Formats: sequence, C-alpha cells, structure tokens
Amino acid sequence: MNLFQKFATAALVAVIVLICVGAIVRVSGAGMGCPDWPKCWGGYVPPSSKEEIDLSKLDFSKFERAAKRYGRDPSTVTPEHVLESFNPVFAWTEYINRLSSTPVGFFTVGTLVLALLRQRRRPLVVAAATLSVLLVGVNAWMGKEVVSSDLKPGVLTVHMALAMLLVLPLSYAAWRGCDEPWRVAGDPVSVRRLRILTGCLLLLIFVEGVLGTQIRELNTHLLKTHPGVGRVEWIGSLERSWEYLVHRSFSWMILAVAIGAWLRTRKSGSAGKIATGALAVVIGQMVLGLIMARVEIHPAVQVAHLGLSAILLALVTVWFCGAGSGTPRRAAALAADK
Repeated sequence: MNLFQKFATAALVAVIVLICVGAIVRVSGAGMGCPDWPKCWGGYVPPSSKEEIDLSKLDFSKFERAAKRYGRDPSTVTPEHVLESFNPVFAWTEYINRLSSTPVGFFTVGTLVLALLRQRRRPLVVAAATLSVLLVGVNAWMGKEVVSSDLKPGVLTVHMALAMLLVLPLSYAAWRGCDEPWRVAGDPVSVRRLRILTGCLLLLIFVEGVLGTQIRELNTHLLKTHPGVGRVEWIGSLERSWEYLVHRSFSWMILAVAIGAWLRTRKSGSAGKIATGALAVVIGQMVLGLIMARVEIHPAVQVAHLGLSAILLALVTVWFCGAGSGTPRRAAALAADK
C-alpha cells in the first residue's frame, strides 16, 4: 500500500468512525447538546455546568433567523428557553462528535493533495479525491444546518446520506491508487454479470441506509413523544410505518443479492477477503436487525448497525470496482487475498 492509499484509507476509516460517533449522538438524544455552531455554548470547549455559560457569547439573533427559516416561532428562542436545554453530557457528546470530523478533513484534503501530486495519470482517482473534499465541505455546512434547524428530520436525512455517499469515492480512491488493484478473476462475461450484481447490491445498500436514517428519525420522535416508555414498545409503533416495513423487506433482498454475488465470485476462484467480508457483514446486519425487531431497539445495537452499514458500503464499493469489465491482467495473482 503506497502513501496515497494509506491517506485514502485513513480518510475512509475516519469517516466510518465519524458515522459511528454521529450514531451515538443520535441514539443518546444529544444532537442539540451544543445550540450553536461551530462553537459550543459560545466557546471552543463546552461548559460543564450552567454557571460556566456566558449567554452574551451566544448570538440569539442568529438563532431567531434560523428558527424563522425553518418554520419555528422566533419568539420562543429566549435565553431562558435555550438555557433550559443545557445538559453537560449532551454538550460533551456533541462536542466529541464535532472533534471527530477533524481527522476526516485532514486526511481527505491530504488525499486530494497526494492525488494531484502522484495520481495525475489516473484522472478518475483525482476526480474521486476532489469529490471527497467537496462532500466534506458540503456536509460540514449541513452539520451547521442540522443545528440551525433544531434537528429537522429532512435535514438530518440529507446529512447522513452525504456521509454515506462520502464512503464511495474514498473507497474507490483507496482501491485504484496503485498500479495493480485487486480484481476478480474470470472470463469477461462472468465478471460483467458479477459487476451487475454488485452494482445492484451497492444501490440497495445505499437506499437501505437512507431508509435506516428515516427509521432513526422515527425513533427520535418516539423518544420525545413517549417519555418513560420502554424501547421494547417502540417496535409496535414502528411496524405501522411504511419506512420500517420497506426497510425490513429490503434487508432480505440485500441478503439474497449478496449471496448470489458471493457464489459467482467464489466460482471464479477469487472470493477472498472482500467478498467474504461483505457477505459476513450482511449476515451480521441481519442478526442485528432481528434483535431490534424481535427483542429491543437497544442504543448499542443501533450504533453497531449503522457502523456496519458504512463498512459494508466500503467493502461492496471495492467489490464492485474489482469486478471490472474484461479479464484483468494477472488475475490469478491479483486474487491472492483469498
């Protein structure tokens, strides 16, 4: 693995970690732990008690404009109302979430710099690195809008979808940033069919991820509207929503396509770590989904479920790229990860 691939892989890992930390923020209800952005309660380090808060450092006119822009009553944005929402645990949880975005920015920009210096003969790699930086910038702005909107569901969905989308170009860059990337061995027709299967799998996983974000929004709504009600009782409410039913059905489609793609890859003699790892994650996701559907929607299971979704997206992206058209050069050697 060369220096460029190391940076691209580090950026990819940082994104997955950030997605997991963001999931912790969501399931803990700490999304508005910091009412302002990019600072937290007017400072670069969050306060540990209400006595440490200096309300003069908060721009309430900015809060009012944001409330008006997102259809809330600006008159409700008062110092007293904002101060009531202070929770030191939530503030530090959200603060750590924001700190977790720093490695993402550093390694993604580093990936672009190295792409311009060392990957210019691979324009698609440069394009992927450029797109990654653009997505980081747009999603940083979306993070601000999440706070400004007071966790408005649609804004949250876009924020998470962009984070998941960022996994794709970084995975491609990490895979293609060398002379001989891993490829699936086999004749052109078989490999082309596998490419179609993995492409369908990639699309299904992305759609499933977006639907999952909407399910988490429903969970957040239940947390707010059903205080004191156990998470076990949420399942009945979720089963009355079309998002949950479609999300559950999609998971079986993903399992079927993943098994089909793995069998076809295995037949080519190159179903190594990538394909087998992807199938293992799909099965793990099914188990976690069954736990949430039949036992309890436990916060730890939710975080693991989302984190594995990001890992699965990365693995299937590489799998799809490895199933390139035509018989690859030195196919047997490049399939040596089995």
